[in-house]
Amino acid sequence: MTATLTIIRYRKRFIFFAFLAMVLFRFPLWFNKRCRFWKLMGSGKNGSFDKRPDLQQWAIFSVSNIKFKHVQLKNYRGELLIQKLYGKFISRWLSAFNCETITYLLESVEGHGLWDGKTVFDDLPKKAELEGQVAVLTRATIRLSKLKQFWRYVDGVAAKMAEADGFVTSYGIGEIPWIKQATFSIWQNTDAMKLFAYGEKEHQEVIQRTRRENWYSEDMFVRFKITGCIGTVKGVNPLKGKI
Repeated sequence: MTATLTIIRYRKRFIFFAFLAMVLFRFPLWFNKRCRFWKLMGSGKNGSFDKRPDLQQWAIFSVSNIKFKHVQLKNYRGELLIQKLYGKFISRWLSAFNCETITYLLESVEGHGLWDGKTVFDDLPKKAELEGQVAVLTRATIRLSKLKQFWRYVDGVAAKMAEADGFVTSYGIGEIPWIKQATFSIWQNTDAMKLFAYGEKEHQEVIQRTRRENWYSEDMFVRFKITGCIGTVKGVNPLKGKI
C-alpha cells in the first residue's frame, strides 16, 4: 500500500474554487478503484491543530494499492504524480487553477486507532524501529463537550513543536473545523520526535489530560517512512536533497 498526503495551495482569487473542489473531488475519488481510503481536508495556519483556517491551503490524504516501484519518482512531475494517484480530473483541475502542490509518499510502519470508525492500516505494530526521517500523523475527533479545554492548551504545544530540535515541518489539516483535526509532522529522526513527544512538559501535560478527561471520541496515531516528496508549497520543498 501507498499512503500519500498532498498539500494544495490556491491563489487568493481562486479560494471559491478551492471550496468547490472539496465537493467535486469526492466523485473521482469515490470511483477510483485504486484508493481504498481517502479524505479531503482544509488546513490551519500554524502547522498544527489551529482554530484559524488557511483558506488558500487544502489537503488530500489517501491510501491506495499503487506500489512504490510503479512510481518512478525521478521521472514524475508533480502533475503526473497527482494524475497517477488521484485521477485526471483532479490533476487537470489543479493545473487549471495553477495550484502549487507538494505530495509526500509514505510507508506506514507503526500505529493504532481509527479514522471515522475504520482501520486505515491493517496489522500495524504499535511499536517499530525506524531509521532516518520520520513522519507522524496524529488525528482526533474532539468531543463537543471538551472543545473549550482542548483549544485552551493546544496553541502552546504547537508553538513548542515548531521550536523543537530535529523538527523539519508540519501541516495542520482537518475535515471539520475545530472538531476533526490532524497534524502531519516531519522529524529528522525518531529520537528527535520522541524527545518532543515524551520530553516536552507542555506536550506531556496535554497527553495526560486527553486521557484523564476523555477529550476525544476517536483518535489515530501513525508513523511513516518517507519514500518520496515531489513539489513545493510557498516555493519550498522541505525534503529537497534529503531523501
